[in-house]
Amino acid sequence: MIEFLSSSSFFALALALVVYAFADVLQKKFKTPLLNPLVVSSAVIILLLVVLDIPNERFQAGCQVLSYLLTPATICLAISFYEKFQALKHYLPAVIAGVLAGVVCSLGSVYILCKVCHVDHTVMLSLMPKSVTTAIGMALSAELGGITAISTVAIVITGNIGNMAGPTLCKLLHIDDEISRGVAFGTASHVIGTSKAIELSQLTGAVSSLSLTLAGIVTCLLMSFLAQYM
Repeated sequence: MIEFLSSSSFFALALALVVYAFADVLQKKFKTPLLNPLVVSSAVIILLLVVLDIPNERFQAGCQVLSYLLTPATICLAISFYEKFQALKHYLPAVIAGVLAGVVCSLGSVYILCKVCHVDHTVMLSLMPKSVTTAIGMALSAELGGITAISTVAIVITGNIGNMAGPTLCKLLHIDDEISRGVAFGTASHVIGTSKAIELSQLTGAVSSLSLTLAGIVTCLLMSFLAQYM
């Protein structure tokens, strides 16, 4: 029975959608960031694949439709940016300064920690683009000689931490300004963080969308230039 279901092209898609819907209901009921739907659904699906002995390659092939929708879904994040474009022009210098500071802090912290912990150079290059979108991070890692699998894991973990802990950290640090929150989410935790920023307010989501785009560009330029000196 399991073999029949796993071989179906609809099984993986149905499993992903049902598990995510369950995780979403779970978070809405208990209202805790620890039950992030993306994290919970990923953990449940991994557990089911192991228990049912379903190859990951087969599951990924069945979910190819969702992968195709990832790019247009990411592009849709620009809608809030477009709607708030006039308001954002006034804050553009501050946003650029915040993104530059965030990118330098992100790359610098990874570099210093890797040097202190004597991490392999290849692994360090794989970890440095952790705060940009998956598409940019993987391409950048591969171009500079990193390991794309490590980069992907680092990017997903970083995004989920920002999504889950971001609102709480903003409260603890008394970061109430919508512009500041947007820059923080977009620069530190890319698309996954931006999805949380949109939930906080439309302006925060718009700033986050702009920030993640700028952060991706700045990260590519800085890493391409600094890689020859590392």
